[in-house]
Amino acid sequence: MGLILASASPRRQELLRLITEDFTVFPAAVEESLPPALSVLDAAQYLARKKACAVAEQYPEHVVLGSDTTVVLGNGILGKPGTPERAAEMLRMLSGKTHQVVTGVALAKGTRVVSFQTETEVTFYPLTEAQIQNYVATREPLDKAGGYGIQGRGALLVEKINGDFYSVVGLPVAAVSRALRAFSGAESQKGI
Repeated sequence: MGLILASASPRRQELLRLITEDFTVFPAAVEESLPPALSVLDAAQYLARKKACAVAEQYPEHVVLGSDTTVVLGNGILGKPGTPERAAEMLRMLSGKTHQVVTGVALAKGTRVVSFQTETEVTFYPLTEAQIQNYVATREPLDKAGGYGIQGRGALLVEKINGDFYSVVGLPVAAVSRALRAFSGAESQKGI
């Protein structure tokens, strides 16, 4: 099975290596816009499917893994902050609260697509302004959804999680492993 990861994320690549070393990276070049009526909790799975399908069109003989992670607080999605000011603003919003991290996963080969998502609750400690500024100064939060990386110094902000730790990092490893086995098993039964 020629597996393609439709993501440039070094974290996803590292996590996928826990399952297999045999994959190629081909980031999907898709616009990450969402339909207006789409629920914020469905956004990650929608984008994962969009990414997997875009790459599967170019490589129809390969299994393509697409993934996307969103940080949801209330009715809004907190994306990658990009600037220190926006990162600090996001961290203030998350301080002392519980939010959801949703990771969508899609597997595609040709026109066949299966997808799922995992939802993990993350609770932050109440943060002081000094803690926020010290964390932002590390520059770690700038390219992370929600403005923090739980696998790095962002772990110091987290009081507890309820769900899959690896999903918060960006790829629910155990669920992806099982989905890949089921996907390839269904292919061999069809003679593909």
